Amino acid sequence: MTTSAAAATHSPSAPPRAVVLETRGVSKTFGVVRALRDVSLTLRAGEVHGLVGENGAGKSTLIKILTGFYQPDAGGLLLDGAAAAFDSPRSAQQSGVCAVYQEINLIPERSVADNIFLCHEPKKFGFLIDRKQMLDRAAEIVQRYRLAVDPAARLGSLGLGAQQMVAIARGVSLGARVLILDEPTSALSGAEVDVLFDVVDRLKAEGIALLFVSHRLSECYRLCDRFTVMRDGAVVRTGTPDELPRGALIAAMLGRESAGEHAWSDRSGRAEAGAEVTPALEVAHLQWGNRVRDVSLRVAPKEIVGLAGLLGSGRTETFKAIFGAQKPDGGEVDIDGRPLGHATPARSIARGLAFLSEDRRAEGIFPHLSVRENIVASLLPRISRFGFISRAKEAQLVRESIARLGIKTAGPGAPISTLSGGNQQKALIARCLSTQPTVLLLDDPTRGIDVGAKEEVHRVVQQLAEEGLAVVVTSSEMEELLALTDRLVVLNEGATQGGMPTRGAHPDDVLAVLAGPGTSDAASQDLSDHADGTP
Repeated sequence: MTTSAAAATHSPSAPPRAVVLETRGVSKTFGVVRALRDVSLTLRAGEVHGLVGENGAGKSTLIKILTGFYQPDAGGLLLDGAAAAFDSPRSAQQSGVCAVYQEINLIPERSVADNIFLCHEPKKFGFLIDRKQMLDRAAEIVQRYRLAVDPAARLGSLGLGAQQMVAIARGVSLGARVLILDEPTSALSGAEVDVLFDVVDRLKAEGIALLFVSHRLSECYRLCDRFTVMRDGAVVRTGTPDELPRGALIAAMLGRESAGEHAWSDRSGRAEAGAEVTPALEVAHLQWGNRVRDVSLRVAPKEIVGLAGLLGSGRTETFKAIFGAQKPDGGEVDIDGRPLGHATPARSIARGLAFLSEDRRAEGIFPHLSVRENIVASLLPRISRFGFISRAKEAQLVRESIARLGIKTAGPGAPISTLSGGNQQKALIARCLSTQPTVLLLDDPTRGIDVGAKEEVHRVVQQLAEEGLAVVVTSSEMEELLALTDRLVVLNEGATQGGMPTRGAHPDDVLAVLAGPGTSDAASQDLSDHADGTP
């Protein structure tokens, strides 16, 4: 079903369906963080309700309250119009509220049937598992939803898509009346996504209320009858696809309901990548699974290019595929006009690429090591001889890095965990620079740091570009990208959708690109001119 066809079936004039589960004024606080603020949500029988919002909007906390992991601090739940309280996930499941998460939470060494009926197996003589009945009932569920799986097969032998279907079948076997699908397509192939959509349509036809969470808006418009948009722990919009077209939905997610008259960025830019300039980095038709489907961009020396897009658009995955942290399935990456070839992190570093991950704690710092050891971690072979580190070279490099980037620390030997988030980030940038790169990939480098630290990181990035580096940067804040970069390359669901210079640009201009067909003819031509990342 196309988006337009789906929208036609979501007519607001259709009679309302029976309410199965709702929240009224639910709030939840963790310490000083208010995760949910007065959230009201209604789930109806035979309806797919889309829950959308950027990272940190409160979606996961709300799901955990619906499924009994958390209890609300204020407000409450109603099941079939009567007050309900789930003190555990098992309590929620017994009431017919089940969730299927993107991480498969089943037992791979057990059979499909075992997983479907885990902890509620059919019994004979009151205490023995009736394996024949369990296999027969599992086969009936599998056949009902046209799943190409053998109930007797070991779950771990199946692909991720089939395992996801088994998780849904388990919810059905529990008698689910409300089924929550949390990012169910994140690891699925295109064919597997089609199977999932078919199953969702059948569940809907059976009168099950579905809550569908996805960052892929095309999927939301394909499946959902209504949307609830969350931002900063609160519900900001609710409506049908007709009432919330793509542009309005994205605007609500990002907090840009009105354009206003504020002039955002009007930067002169450091570099204009003309035809006579050899790109420091050129990416053509990059692919990796269904997360990076077709990404093209180019960046000149002394230029800062922003990679823009909603959460789930493939920004991080694009960086990892370029750098070789994930092996791409197709496409080409050229550094200074020469093919990178089979990319691995070591080969990329040797060719002048440096990559800063968005996850500073898990993929960045070594928390138990010193500032000095963190900075030189990528450079040990260059400052070593016969296996011995040159302490003089190490000390000089670290001293210069601390001074150049303005890292505030008690000293090079101080544990990096004692530094503020902004100074930890600058130490990681220093690590990248220690490899003497020509291209710097910065994935949300100001994530989780305060305003003052952000300005310091911006100063460092701009200084590096002025010194000749090509920089590609992402940010979860559109205003930051517009202020920091010379151009934007806009990604949508793993593909390059357009691009634009940031001089005089407004966040609503980016929304117009993301909204797709709603863009004017003139703007569409301009975006077409910049689709490969050229200015």
